[in-house]
Parts: sequence; C-alpha cells; structure tokens
Amino acid sequence: MSSEAFLKEIQAIGEKFLLKLQKLPKAEPVEIVCFSVVLLFIATVLVLTIIACSCCCYSCCGCDGRPDSRHRKSQVRPAAH
Repeated sequence: MSSEAFLKEIQAIGEKFLLKLQKLPKAEPVEIVCFSVVLLFIATVLVLTIIACSCCCYSCCGCDGRPDSRHRKSQVRPAAH
C-alpha cells in the first residue's frame, strides 16, 4: 500500500468518525452506548500499547541511566578444590 493510499484511507476513516460524532446527539441511546464502547475499547488498546512499549524501553534500554544488571551475562567457573 502506498503512502498516498494510506493517507486517503486514514482521511476517509476520520471523515466517517466526524460524521458519526455530528449525528450522535440525535442518535438512539443504544447507538450512543455502542459508540461509547467502541471508543473505550480503542482508547484502552492505545493506552495499553503505550504502557507496554514504555516498560519495554525502560527495562531494555536502561533509560534510567544505568544498565539493567539482570540481563547481564556472567560466566560461571568451576569451583577449585
């Protein structure tokens, strides 16, 4: 998919979303609840994705300024008798 086609698709989705928001005050209660559930699901997925990515970056990259010692490999040598 080219970037122009992707942008057009995103624009079409945005226009449908705005049209839905404009019709929402006149909608039936069931439709309002369904729309709210879909929005809540999308927001939850986005928030969980951001949390997962930030936690992964924090633990892998050592974003706190020091490397994570749990992931450092250490060699085990046999005990001398």
